[in-house]
Amino acid sequence: MRNATSAATQTANNPTSTERGRSPRRNRQPASAAPVTTAAPTPAHSEWPPTSQPTANATGGRVASTAPRRPPSRSARLSGRSAGDVPRSGVLTTRHLLTSAPNLSVAGGQASGWPGRAGRYGVRVRATPRGWTAVWLVVLAIVQAAAFLAVWRVALHIEAGQWVDTVALTGNRIGQDRIDGPVDRILNAMSVVSLLAATAVIGFIALIRGRIALAVTATLLIAGANGTTQLLKYALARPDFGIDPERIYAGNSLPSGHATVAASVAVALVLVLPQKVRALGAFLGAGYAAVAGVATLSAGWHRPSDAVAAFLVVGVWAALAGLLLLVTQREQAQVESADAHRVAATVLGVGGALAAVACGLALAWLLDLRATPPDELARRPLFVGYAGSAAGIAGTMGVVMALVLAAVHRLVPRVKG
Repeated sequence: MRNATSAATQTANNPTSTERGRSPRRNRQPASAAPVTTAAPTPAHSEWPPTSQPTANATGGRVASTAPRRPPSRSARLSGRSAGDVPRSGVLTTRHLLTSAPNLSVAGGQASGWPGRAGRYGVRVRATPRGWTAVWLVVLAIVQAAAFLAVWRVALHIEAGQWVDTVALTGNRIGQDRIDGPVDRILNAMSVVSLLAATAVIGFIALIRGRIALAVTATLLIAGANGTTQLLKYALARPDFGIDPERIYAGNSLPSGHATVAASVAVALVLVLPQKVRALGAFLGAGYAAVAGVATLSAGWHRPSDAVAAFLVVGVWAALAGLLLLVTQREQAQVESADAHRVAATVLGVGGALAAVACGLALAWLLDLRATPPDELARRPLFVGYAGSAAGIAGTMGVVMALVLAAVHRLVPRVKG
């Protein structure tokens, strides 16, 4: 009895010796009571996927998570990733953001809808896909430059090419009395003063839209295309094969300066016009440039290859101007697929291609008469050569304008950022 009393007294005085690893009775909870959990502090900002907030009981037991988990998207289930996975490189790409967060949107250059991840990793999403657009513009510049070299080679340095050009130029006398007046008015309206005035108007349109880089680029396009044409006209030589003795002292006339003026102004106008009237401007501009090119043939000022070469020079400069616009484009610029004039570009491109095919068929038919001098040909071959060449001039301008219209919505987006 005395020993039991002593043991009880010792236990009361030294509570830690009752049971190894247990807390005193006054700190213990009944076994049937639910563990007390403490809520973690709410973060200063919300993020998705929500990070699991740890909860622990007072005994230091297992950590529990009470935050809901967002179900993975369909693309995440197919790829085996969860919505919150981060690539091993530690850099969140645009594709990863879009596939991991379906509600992600781009506003102001920042990824909204996922502020936690975007803010944590410093992600900036560019809404304008510039890489493939740049590649496309480089390809266009190379293709049109190669086409120019082909026209120059065939029209100037191959006897058959010179013969076809001379036949088309000789055929302009058919019905010349009827169209002489309108042709003169069209060509006389093109001068240095009118070119400067048109350039000023185009630059003003871009400036009132708040597009300084666009105004500079459009001006460079007009100046570069016309300057290149004048340099090529005096740098290139036209060998004499005895086919056109009447114009032997005129020398080289490729490319046409008048056709370059009309086409460069038309393309620059399409670049600066707002989206709502851009397609209409493309049709009017292409029609004006095509009429100017045919007018040079009808007036006897230029051969058909001169106008075709001029349009290709403008096409090359349009591609270079597009690259410049792409480089100066702001990171927050956004491309709207609704701004793409696919129907108008298709109509211009298909119509231009059909006209070019008709030109090729007409000129191929003429080659069977190559042994006959152009001045001795009958009326029908002369008309075929003239009409086929006019179709080739108009078709070339249609294709060039279609290529510009197909890419301009990516170069001059509605939201510049």
